[in-house]
Amino acid sequence: MQRYAETGSKAGIQPAHAKRLRNLLTALDAASSPTDMNAPGYRLHALHGDLEGQWAVSVSGNWRLTFAFQGEDAILVDYQDYH
Repeated sequence: MQRYAETGSKAGIQPAHAKRLRNLLTALDAASSPTDMNAPGYRLHALHGDLEGQWAVSVSGNWRLTFAFQGEDAILVDYQDYH
């Protein structure tokens, strides 16, 4: 995921998700709080349990982009299939 964000390499991600991930990462980079990611179709939701304090938006199917915020910066950004 980090390689995709930094270089555009699709190694480690589902190639079909590349465009959606790029859009989500661009929005996340511009966001200053989790609620800034509450756009139509993103399905923003808070996570619970071990991931308490983190948020997720939908990429496709079971795939999500998860993140937390520290101040106005997104941290712990990850792309995962968590079902």
